[in-house]
Amino acid sequence: MTVASDPVIEIRNLVSRFGDHIIHDHLNLTVERGEILGVVGGSGTGKSVLLNTVIGLKSPDGGQIKVFGRDIHTASRKGWSDIERRWGVLFQQGALFSNLTVRENVAAPLYEHTNLSRATIHELADLRIGLVGLAPDVALQKPSELSGGMRKRVGLARALVLDPDLLFLDEPTAGLDPIAAAAFDEMILDLSRSLSLTVFMITHDLDSLYTITDRVAVLADKKVVAVAPVETLEKSNHPWIQDYFLGPRGRAAGHKQRTLA
Repeated sequence: MTVASDPVIEIRNLVSRFGDHIIHDHLNLTVERGEILGVVGGSGTGKSVLLNTVIGLKSPDGGQIKVFGRDIHTASRKGWSDIERRWGVLFQQGALFSNLTVRENVAAPLYEHTNLSRATIHELADLRIGLVGLAPDVALQKPSELSGGMRKRVGLARALVLDPDLLFLDEPTAGLDPIAAAAFDEMILDLSRSLSLTVFMITHDLDSLYTITDRVAVLADKKVVAVAPVETLEKSNHPWIQDYFLGPRGRAAGHKQRTLA
């Protein structure tokens, strides 16, 4: 992991609410450059709300969020566009356009953010399709013709097409069988290292947490109650953390990783 002095994401005293229901109450979190950060928490702790707030889909009800050192909610339109170009997002279901081909889906950010020629855009899209391990002929298929794992790879190719510095992943292995999930984890790890990506990953997959994360942030009690490597979290006294990492599935994932190490 390569860490520079300036964090990629700084969240300070974030408040998120829906009506009178408070989701986050003065939440703080820092994501360091070059790390793979996993974000976990029980149902209703606001993992997706946190992601949506960081990427601007929801406005915070209090506090401040900086990405690449800039406050995303006070940035000018040009400043926001500059920030947005430096990240990619893979949503849980892929969020692909069903009426477009794979190539057209992957190319969409290039049409939105660049003035490149159609031929160049298609070439770059095809390169990203290959980068995520898909065959060239997949480029002309529609999302409905693909398996769930292939659709996730297409979504990842689209997230990477602008050469981002920061990658957001929302439950990237959800719905995949164990073999496909392990292959996806390995691909994320390889891409993070080869492209010097910072990765912000919401997941409940214990194998992913043990295999590829540098640190894990735990959401509970409307805050981030801990941020540490998994091995450190295993020693936590927090009840939810103990149940999560030292329950049967957590013990199995930890044993599997230590056996492979």
